[in-house]
Amino acid sequence: NPLPKGTRIPPPVSFAPDAITEQVMREVAAMPGLGSVDGFDLAVTAENAHEAFEDFARHRLPLFGPYEDAMAEHDDVLFHSKLSPYLNLGLLEPLPLVTATERLYREGKVPLSSAEGFIRQVLGWREYIWWQYWRLGERLQTMNHFEAHRPLPTWFWTGDTRMRCLRTVIERTLRTGWNHHIERLMIVSSFSVLAGLAPVEVNRWFMSLFVDAYEWVMVPNVFGMGLHADGGLTATKPYVSAGAYIKRMSDFCKGCAYDVKARDTENACPFNALFWDFLMRHESTLARNTRMQPMMRGVARFTPEQARATRERAATLLENIERL
Repeated sequence: NPLPKGTRIPPPVSFAPDAITEQVMREVAAMPGLGSVDGFDLAVTAENAHEAFEDFARHRLPLFGPYEDAMAEHDDVLFHSKLSPYLNLGLLEPLPLVTATERLYREGKVPLSSAEGFIRQVLGWREYIWWQYWRLGERLQTMNHFEAHRPLPTWFWTGDTRMRCLRTVIERTLRTGWNHHIERLMIVSSFSVLAGLAPVEVNRWFMSLFVDAYEWVMVPNVFGMGLHADGGLTATKPYVSAGAYIKRMSDFCKGCAYDVKARDTENACPFNALFWDFLMRHESTLARNTRMQPMMRGVARFTPEQARATRERAATLLENIERL
């Protein structure tokens, strides 16, 4: 569900850097690279990582299920756990989190939608991604199902774009090294698919900027789930949308330079023309996908004039992608 206005969101617990962490921060700050160590407040010990889980379980897990797909400009974490860095680093083990969550559900402290949602992420999707990485091997990093070869716009590394959704999410990544899964999937990855960005470059971006980035995690998630570059070996459909989904699930569209309700005009939301253009360009392939058929029925309703205007708008957007 979208996040209701006025929802109170308990902030995640933060940890003051100890002496060793401060030394590492100074060393990292002296290195060339993106981002800043200022404000670093993540757990660096198993004890603190467990404290972070307890904080999530107590304050945010009960509403995780209903709002795990919501996005908001004013809050980075919402009701997510932000435990992936600790799991991927080994400060937390998955099974104790799963059994603790199950216990909270059976005690009536957490609703089924939240317990199932969190367990599915940790026990379901995370283990599935591990299997996919070893099953598909290095060839996964060479897959490019949609023949996408466009370089990443330079604003992917700065957030300097007029699209408020992408600006918010990218600036958040540069500031914190983290986004929750819907921001990664339905903002960054969706745009990357629609704009035909090269999967290798998109994966390099994720690997470069995220605190939970390990090859076994990122490669199947980016090439498979995010970009559908493997043609469906990981996920059953490409996860793409027009602006309407972003408007429904976030507050990013309010005050944006682009009109989320328009498709072909000069100030129309780029997601709209790019979405329909993508469906038209790959119609023969996508029409065979059962899960894509509701979207493809929308393509069938376009008049020849509407289709031409949308394709022209998309071409103009891609020719000027650096200035979006």
